[in-house]
Order: sequence, then C-alpha cells, then structure tokens
Amino acid sequence: MKVTQKVHLEPEDLEFIDRVCESLHYGSKSEYMREAIRQKIRADKRRLRELKRQKAMKGYTKQDEDFFESLAGEPFEDR
Repeated sequence: MKVTQKVHLEPEDLEFIDRVCESLHYGSKSEYMREAIRQKIRADKRRLRELKRQKAMKGYTKQDEDFFESLAGEPFEDR
C-alpha cells in the first residue's frame, strides 16, 4: 500500500523533471520520483551496511590483549 507524502522541490528541479518525463517516456512525474527515491534508498542502505561493517572490523582489530597468553607456557601434551 502506497503512502502519500509531500515533497518540496526547487523550481529548477521541477522543470528538469517535466522535461525528462516526456523525453524518457515515464508514465508520470510520480513514477519518476518513486524510482529516484528507490535508487537513493538502495544506495543509502548499502552505505549504512558498509559503515556498520567498518565499525565492526575496527572492534576486531583493537584487541590489545592476547587471549591465549595465560595458556602459552602450559604443556598440553601432559594433560
């Protein structure tokens, strides 16, 4: 179900949309705007995933302590 939202555009952008919709044979201005918004959302989702991935990787690389240091000198063969 689609939800109606108001969008504020600059006059130059609206004129451009008018020309492009006719030239590229979009069904309507609404179709053009929906497609533009979908593409922007996809790009932002990718960017957010990348930022989360980078943040997670920073957490893995900042491990200063050696977790196996306490076991380093123990002879495991004798256990």
